Amino acid sequence: MSRVKITETSLRDGHQSLIATRMTTSEMLPVLEKMDDAGYHALEVWGGATFDACLRFLNEDPWQRLRTIREHVKHTKLQMLLRGQNILGYRHYADDVVDEFTKRAIYHGIDIVRIFDALNDIRNMEKSIEVVKREGAHCQCAISYATSKVHTIEYYLELIKNLESLGADSICIKDMSGILKPYDAFKFVTEIKKITKLPIELHNHCTSGVAEMSVLKAIEAGVDIIDTAISPFSSGTSQPCTETIVEVLAGTERETGMDVKILSEIADHMKKVRDGYLASGVLNPKVFFIEPKTLLYQVPGGMLSNLMSQLKALNAENKFEDVLKEIPKVREDLGFPPLVTPLSQMVGTQAVFNVIMGERYKMIPKEVKKYVQGYYGKPPAPITDEIRKIIIGDDEVITQRPADLLENELEKAKEEISELYETTEDVLSYVLFPQPAKEFLENRKFNSYKNAEGFIG
Repeated sequence: MSRVKITETSLRDGHQSLIATRMTTSEMLPVLEKMDDAGYHALEVWGGATFDACLRFLNEDPWQRLRTIREHVKHTKLQMLLRGQNILGYRHYADDVVDEFTKRAIYHGIDIVRIFDALNDIRNMEKSIEVVKREGAHCQCAISYATSKVHTIEYYLELIKNLESLGADSICIKDMSGILKPYDAFKFVTEIKKITKLPIELHNHCTSGVAEMSVLKAIEAGVDIIDTAISPFSSGTSQPCTETIVEVLAGTERETGMDVKILSEIADHMKKVRDGYLASGVLNPKVFFIEPKTLLYQVPGGMLSNLMSQLKALNAENKFEDVLKEIPKVREDLGFPPLVTPLSQMVGTQAVFNVIMGERYKMIPKEVKKYVQGYYGKPPAPITDEIRKIIIGDDEVITQRPADLLENELEKAKEEISELYETTEDVLSYVLFPQPAKEFLENRKFNSYKNAEGFIG
């Protein structure tokens, strides 16, 4: 077997999982060239929640972050996470937005685009796959891993065949909840290898305590690439530790060939970054606690923290266990959607309402209603007539690709912020996150005016 390749996640999912995506570009800069020299297969640096966090919390232009990273990383591939038709947001965007966004992400430096859909509805992935292939980047299609009576190996193998036929260059097993157990991982990778020659990557989280064991069993089965995070931003709700995996494989037929000395230097810097967030309270030590109940409820780490926040705001923290027990019931009612953004938020919020109100489905978020109507895609399993009637009454359920119902958005957005935008990238930021992007663009314009006028203070 060939060497295992490593994708480093600390610049995206590592800090997204542990410090709510608050790492700044300036904190990344000192180690970018070291990361470029360490021997990684790829660096995951963009997508997911990074774009939103740059605008909303860090007063950074996410496009400039990507360009800056690209300037310092000359040899290693840069990777991003794209939610298919959701792009990086929480709703479906029109095809013109998906096309332009994906094209410009690749232009500014992204080599590998990991595309997934929360429901594994490939209709929601088709447009982004088409653009990535057209623009000449590597198209990695991810399957959202979940377990249920419909999420069988056969279900996933059929999904992978369909993704390969659409043009996937590689396949990622995206285990966002950390629920892929070791022997299941071995069997799963073994079966996938029988039906495709595409490279297989494993992305998982340490939330439940099984991730490192699953990584080793997947490696034994022949997985090609593993997602890991440098030690200060690994474990807990993040990924397995890069240095540990590299050391474990050293001297075996699957050794990574990575430079351990450089990894140690990267870790030294990242420890300082992490400790700053620990001191400020942004990093809550609880994110490092192992939660085996994840294997029962399939709740990702980020969803757990969101639930705790919701219940705290409602002064109902004592209902946490009740909500955890309600989540699998809601998930079954809604056709067993994988608990990944944006479905994890929908299922979690509905479970909170069901428990707090003391009556199931007495209060229903509009997003859950839109989901049941088909506007997010096709549920993995059919929703019963009884549940559908409770949630949407006699409203119609759509069966076509949801994005077919959307009109183009870019030109309208240009008109709305005609006084603020300088580039198409600005317009794309606004379409995805209207309020934070508008505030960012307004601040930029004001600061530019101040500088031009020579104001002080």
